[in-house]
Amino acid sequence: MTERPRLILGSGSPRRLDLLAQLGVVPDDIRPPDINEDPQKREEPRPYCIRIAREKALAVTADPGDIVLSADTTVALGRRILGKPADEKEAAQFLTMLSGRRHRVITAVAVRLGDKLWQKDVVTQVRMKMLSNSELNAYIASGDWRGKAGGYGIQGPAGAFVPWISGSFPAVVGLPLAETANLLLSAGYPLYNPAS
Repeated sequence: MTERPRLILGSGSPRRLDLLAQLGVVPDDIRPPDINEDPQKREEPRPYCIRIAREKALAVTADPGDIVLSADTTVALGRRILGKPADEKEAAQFLTMLSGRRHRVITAVAVRLGDKLWQKDVVTQVRMKMLSNSELNAYIASGDWRGKAGGYGIQGPAGAFVPWISGSFPAVVGLPLAETANLLLSAGYPLYNPAS
C-alpha cells in the first residue's frame, strides 16, 4: 500500500480546518501564506478570488510530493469586493450595505502538487434581511465579524440574519466540500480509502 501524500493546508482559517474534518481530513501541516490580497485596479470579484486562491497555493513552501490546499472567500456586492473589515466602523459599513439585499459569496479552492494545479470556484447567492440598529450594534459588539469576508460569518450569530441562500452552505463558511473532495482526489489524495 502506498503511503498517503502529506497534505498542507495553506490557510490559517479555523473554519477551513473544521470543514476539512467533515471530510475526515486532518492536514499534516498548516502554513498560512503571506501574500498581498489587495484587489488589482478594476478587478472583478470572481477573477480576484480565483487569483488569490491560486497565489496562496503557489506561495506555500512544500516538498514536490506534498499536496497544498488553499482557498479564498470573497463577498461581492455587484462588482464591489467586500474583504475582511479593518475595524468596527468598516464592519458596520459592510453590513449596512448588505442589509436587505442579495449578494454573492465566491469561494475559490486551489490544490497544488508539484507544478500541477487544480482549481474550482463556487458562487453562492445569499440574502441578508434588513438589519435593525440594535441587531447591527449587538453583532458588531460581539466581535464575530473579525477576520471574515464581508464582515460576517454565516456559521455564527449572523446566521440569524440570512433567511435564504442558493448554492453551497460550506462554501459560504469557507470551503465547498464536494468540490474540495474532487480536487483532492484529482491530486491523488486518498479520501475514502485512507492508508492504515
